[in-house]
Amino acid sequence: MTQTPSDDLLRRILTKSRTFACVGVSANPVRPSYYVARYLGLKGFRVHPVNPGLAGQTLLGATVAASLSDIGEPIDVVDIFRRPDAVPAIVDEALALDPLPKVIWMQIGVSHDAAAAKAEAAGLTVIQNRCPKIEYQRLFGELRMGGFATGLISSRI
Repeated sequence: MTQTPSDDLLRRILTKSRTFACVGVSANPVRPSYYVARYLGLKGFRVHPVNPGLAGQTLLGATVAASLSDIGEPIDVVDIFRRPDAVPAIVDEALALDPLPKVIWMQIGVSHDAAAAKAEAAGLTVIQNRCPKIEYQRLFGELRMGGFATGLISSRI
């Protein structure tokens, strides 16, 4: 299981992926699931919000799906904003998709080793306890705009 993914792996995921399904997204703009999904959309990713309680509503310019199977197009990354005990069912749902997603990404504070092992056995990459927004900002030099040192040397201002 990818407990500590390399920067190369994270960079590859974030440059090659085009679609994210954000499972457990909230309509509340102060919730991490909302602003991470919004950020990903602003970065050019196609974001599919997934939340059965909000199904059919429009959120961040997209119709909220009740489940992954309701999205109706291939997904590169399934980004999970749910408690760890909900992860196995989400992974099972992702593994039933055709085509399979490429990545299962569990947000900060979310990990489930058995579900991760099942996804990896099916050929998916698994990232646990990480945030794609934070990783994107760290790897592509955006944290410096907030006053954080990134360790990246760049001629961009």
